[in-house]
Amino acid sequence: QVQLVESGGGLVQPGGSLRLSCAASGSIFSIYDMGWYRQAPGAQRELVATITSGGSTNYVDSVKGRLTISRDNAKNTAYLQMNSLKPEDTAVYYCKEGNRYWGQGTQVTVSS
Repeated sequence: QVQLVESGGGLVQPGGSLRLSCAASGSIFSIYDMGWYRQAPGAQRELVATITSGGSTNYVDSVKGRLTISRDNAKNTAYLQMNSLKPEDTAVYYCKEGNRYWGQGTQVTVSS
């Protein structure tokens, strides 16, 4: 059974940094594209960044230059490095493996 577990969220001041992790188990992690999504209160879930099995990345315009997606196939883990955080980055962040499996989410709150 595939399981994705996010961690690394928390409360951070504007301009601060966090690194989210998404640990996968029960799948052949290396062959799947991975994505990070977020959902703010009252809003729809939106795609933030993706990384293919080959390591190609893509970002939504609002996070380009501030967030970086990466993966370590040896550790079955995807990451989202978040720098220069803004209050509008506040959301629950979810990882997704391929087109099917989601994690439970981790809360990121950017506030002074």
